[in-house]
Amino acid sequence: EVQLVESGGGLVQAGGSLRLSCAASGFTFDDYAIGWFRQAPGKEREAVSCIGGTDDDNTHYADSVKGRFTISSDNAGNTVYLQMNSLKPEDTAVYYCAAVRVVAGTGRYICNHLTSGYYYSVDYWGKGTLVTVSS
Repeated sequence: EVQLVESGGGLVQAGGSLRLSCAASGFTFDDYAIGWFRQAPGKEREAVSCIGGTDDDNTHYADSVKGRFTISSDNAGNTVYLQMNSLKPEDTAVYYCAAVRVVAGTGRYICNHLTSGYYYSVDYWGKGTLVTVSS
């Protein structure tokens, strides 16, 4: 059974930090790009960061989080992290991790596409973890 399980959300004051984790199981981790998305109340879901699997060593970020968020991967543990620093009230949202199957050479394309705000079909979603940033 495929599972993506997020953890680490919570309530934090503006300027604070949180680290989210996404534990993956049931699929070959290295064959997928893993992205972090968020959805705030009344807004569409957006990709904030992505790491492109073995096809792509680069990390990718939406402009809104560049310089504040850092994505990393522990391939041995099938876990992807999102370190979030200098949090702002507008970062308040449910954060989801998602997996997109990477065909040879497409990891970078997929991540660039997602973090630029374009649609790309996601294969698996987690259930989300709530991040609330108070002002």
